[in-house]
Amino acid sequence: MKYHRSVLLQEAVSALIVKTGEKYIDATLGGGGHTGRIITLGGVVLGIDSDREAIEYVKENFKFQISNFKLKLARANFLDIDKLAKKNGFESVSGIIFDLGLSSSQIDKPERGFSYLKSGPLDMRMDQELVLKASDLVNALRKDELIKLFNNLGDEYRAKDIAERITDKRKEKPIETTEELVGILAHSYGFYEVTNFAKAKSSKKVFQALRIAVNDELGSLKIALPKALDLLEKSGRIVVISFHSLEDRIVKNAFKEFEREGRGQIITKKPILPSESEMIENGRSKSAKLRVFEKN
Repeated sequence: MKYHRSVLLQEAVSALIVKTGEKYIDATLGGGGHTGRIITLGGVVLGIDSDREAIEYVKENFKFQISNFKLKLARANFLDIDKLAKKNGFESVSGIIFDLGLSSSQIDKPERGFSYLKSGPLDMRMDQELVLKASDLVNALRKDELIKLFNNLGDEYRAKDIAERITDKRKEKPIETTEELVGILAHSYGFYEVTNFAKAKSSKKVFQALRIAVNDELGSLKIALPKALDLLEKSGRIVVISFHSLEDRIVKNAFKEFEREGRGQIITKKPILPSESEMIENGRSKSAKLRVFEKN
């Protein structure tokens, strides 16, 4: 089973400047793409992921590295990166990488509810032990709260019409599946035949907003970045790959603040983008941006 193709893999790991025997944290383990490369270059890694399936996959496919003490695993949200580092002996590290957003495996599994192209439960939890699901938000938030959510986290210009259609539709029955929600969204955009084009055009922003809200992605990132900086040794680096403007803005502003405080320097004055060949080979890489900060 191929779990996930890491975006900007070469560029991200190169930016870490991996040294033999040094410690690194992969705060978003996924299928272990970045971790595997770091270990190959001689690094020792603490891999963190809140997704049970990701941890299980890496346990199965990195048995040698785990048994050889090159890799430790922690199933948790990276907002607790400081506690996880202390617990596992990674209080002082040479580099930390965050590869934000979804993995291909999460998108490709209908039962996870992340994809607007596949029919499944309206779930969207990265950590399967979270209580709140996307369906809870869709069915419980007031119309004005839905409008605010879709505007702020999805930049959805039809937020008002979509929220009205959702609140009308859920009076008949709760909206429980991705297919039901996509139908509402497509009609909000004036599509009466729900093709894949219609699904993508009408659903991308709302699905993004719901996923960010369910997993508190932006809040976790804001909390984790200062903690990550504290864990770095002198000349250690934070590498972040983001996939939408809300994430990228948080990273950009955090790095600027770190620099203003005299705690280091921004290495990437402009973000590193995927090559044309990578974008052709992996369409999901198109929106990726990589930023790097080095601690003094």
